[in-house]
Amino acid sequence: MTEKPEVVVIGAGPAGLTAGWELVKRDVPVTIIEGDSVVGGISRTAQRDGWRFDIGGHRFFTKVPEVEKLWHEILPDEDFLLRPRSSRIYYNGKFFDYPLKATNALGNLGVVEAARCIASYAAARVRPPKDQSNYENWLVARFGWRLYRTFFKTYTEKLWGVPVNEMPSDWAAQRIKSLSMFNAIVNAVLPKRNQKDITSLIEEFQYPKYGPGMMWETATDKIVKQGGRVVFEEKVRKIHHENGRATGVTTEVIGGYGPGAGAPESSRTDLGSEYQYTGDQFISSMSFSSLVKVMDPPAPAHVLAAANALKYRDFLTVALVVPESAGFPDNWIYIHAPTVKVGRIQNFASWSPFLVKDGKTCLGLEYFVFEGDETWSSSDEDLVALATRELVELGLIRSNQVEAGYVVRMPKAYPYYDMQYKKNVDIIRAWLAENTPNVHPVGRNGMHRYNNQDHSMLTAMLTVENIVDGTHHDVWEVNVEEDYHEEVSSTKR
Repeated sequence: MTEKPEVVVIGAGPAGLTAGWELVKRDVPVTIIEGDSVVGGISRTAQRDGWRFDIGGHRFFTKVPEVEKLWHEILPDEDFLLRPRSSRIYYNGKFFDYPLKATNALGNLGVVEAARCIASYAAARVRPPKDQSNYENWLVARFGWRLYRTFFKTYTEKLWGVPVNEMPSDWAAQRIKSLSMFNAIVNAVLPKRNQKDITSLIEEFQYPKYGPGMMWETATDKIVKQGGRVVFEEKVRKIHHENGRATGVTTEVIGGYGPGAGAPESSRTDLGSEYQYTGDQFISSMSFSSLVKVMDPPAPAHVLAAANALKYRDFLTVALVVPESAGFPDNWIYIHAPTVKVGRIQNFASWSPFLVKDGKTCLGLEYFVFEGDETWSSSDEDLVALATRELVELGLIRSNQVEAGYVVRMPKAYPYYDMQYKKNVDIIRAWLAENTPNVHPVGRNGMHRYNNQDHSMLTAMLTVENIVDGTHHDVWEVNVEEDYHEEVSSTKR
């Protein structure tokens, strides 16, 4: 291209800021519009009274060298910690190593139940469910019914809020595609020095010392210093299009300026005002359904119906301050106990000592919810009380050990895969390609795809190449055929 396009990026999460960074490196004019007062999306680091919380937990590991390089372009090496990977499953009052290790798992289950699980696994391998299009049968085919009920069913239904047999197997294909009980047992039993071709989960990962938000706060500063523009607390209300192309964006001011990016510290006086942004190309990491709903003129009824049918799972963290001795070595523990609502518990000190204070730690209890439901709508005080009761019930703390509590809510945390989601996504994609081909969806919510951070970033990097270099990468193929995001061959160690 002989002339550099003017690009508008919607959203300042990992995908949006990656796009912004790649554009300013090429001296392409870019404006990034963020509806919140902070950057990072779900990869932000929330802060309360000097405590820092990683929303959802973010391991910085990737098999994509371009992403690895970008991380270290943004943050210097000294700002990364190398952290051990550690997680367990809590089930029936016992802790199981995750990934599964044969001696630990079978020992905790007991001789009789272990024998039943092995027999169930063998039966599933001989006669797997014929229809593996739903997530339940997909799992049963690889683990057997008893292990599925033990290690997957309860947690998965907490996470998504629906029966597992109502979910498509697409979710598994992106997350745990090549895990199996056989691989787990082989990986546990064989000495590592003899493993030549065994694939196992990574044992350590990089982590910004002040949490994942440190990456995206630094990226924002670098983008602004190189001439990019970042606008906070403006919601996109309309994306204008005509003659087969998008032409501009209308935003509404919904709050005071967010911190950073050179914005003044004083509150804005133009709340409710609208602003117009024109551009040649538009990169969108706003939710895929919302993107369609702000089109002006509106999309046809069948396209809007597809957008309205896309669903999301929302998320909140209750962070409890406790003595350091009440912590645990895991990054997180998966809670498979149906008697409590909490799905996963992080120990923020196990991610980085810079997230917590001397002599204390902070345990983050994660609740998977739908925005507006009973848990989401509970007061912060009630949620802190609930989290305290559940930690006590699980035997992890005593009630008098909780010194303070904080709540962080995150709407649209996870795109939801129902049986019709793929058809609805395809309807929207086809309409966008025909009517606004210069609007480029990227990232997890932007594409309604449960990608990890590194794959979300890669969609943005490839999109910038398409825009600036005239390449023809199909960003919708990113992560479709990838192995599990934290698997690594022993030959690469």
